[in-house]
Formats: sequence, C-alpha cells, structure tokens
Amino acid sequence: MPGVFVASAVFVDAAKIQSDALGFAPERLFVEHPIQDRTDDEMRIIAEKAVEALVEKLTA
Repeated sequence: MPGVFVASAVFVDAAKIQSDALGFAPERLFVEHPIQDRTDDEMRIIAEKAVEALVEKLTA
C-alpha cells in the first residue's frame, strides 16, 4: 500500500536529506509550521487545507 509522508514545512530539507541517505523517496506533503502549539480548531483548518492533496497523492 502506498504511503505519504506528512510533516510541517520546516522539515522539507531534513526529509530530502533523509530520503537521499536511505535511497527512498516517498510521496511527501508538507503543512504549515508550527503545529505543536495550535488549537484543535487551527489544526482542523490545516487538515482541511491538506486533505485534498493528501487524497490525491494516496490515490495517484
């Protein structure tokens, strides 16, 4: 089953470096950063913005 790596945008460079080191480049989706101090309502907004792209990547 295909997967998609989801992380906040601050990890773009780290994800590339890790992918290169492992020789594996999964589909990626980055959301706005930071997320750890967001309210539930703010997290819902971030998720709503990302869900269409996530479904597209999962079903491509």
